[in-house]
Amino acid sequence: MKNNKIFVACDSTNISQIKKIIKHTSNTKLKIGYKFGLEFLNSKHGRNFVSKLKKKIIFADLKLHDIPNTCMSAIKAIKDLKVNYLTIHISAGLQALKAAKKVSGSIRLVGVSILTSLDNKALKEIGFNKDVKKLVLHQAKLAKKANLDAIVCSAQEVKIVKKIFKKEIITPGIRLNNKNNDQKRVQTPKQAFINGAHSLVIGRNITKGDIKKNIQTLIDHLSQ
Repeated sequence: MKNNKIFVACDSTNISQIKKIIKHTSNTKLKIGYKFGLEFLNSKHGRNFVSKLKKKIIFADLKLHDIPNTCMSAIKAIKDLKVNYLTIHISAGLQALKAAKKVSGSIRLVGVSILTSLDNKALKEIGFNKDVKKLVLHQAKLAKKANLDAIVCSAQEVKIVKKIFKKEIITPGIRLNNKNNDQKRVQTPKQAFINGAHSLVIGRNITKGDIKKNIQTLIDHLSQ
């Protein structure tokens, strides 16, 4: 189970709450990393807090989505944070992905495919004429072409992505219960690992309520 990497989504601007999450998720059974997104990294004290974290796996979920030069500049601007992972939307285009990879250095550049909050209906509303699985498969080919270090996709698409993309596959939209919240394409942690995911992103199922109890519930779930 130590090979199972869990990124805990630290979706809060409350520093005390983030410290509590980090303290109470520490365990010897699972490899834990911490994902900080737009909410935290754009907050008043968030960036400074992350810059001082030591000996933690840090996932900067900034989801860059801009022209190549801006993506490159943004990566250079956060180098001082010493993050381990950084996300960029694959839909930013091949040139932006290659430009970002060129300057990412030791940061593992993660391509984000179709967000797990979207389904086929939502894609049609945006203007896409391919369904989710076909679009994610197409994006996996782009991620491979750009030599990205990892890819984010729903657990439901892991099996098809694995056929194309041979590096780390990270899956959000993970639920230990039946509450989907704002996600559309979800699965349980065990299902996601069975499908071939290497790492999972889990937020509310760990961070809401009794964090220590939630971590133990996750460990028990994966041990079954």
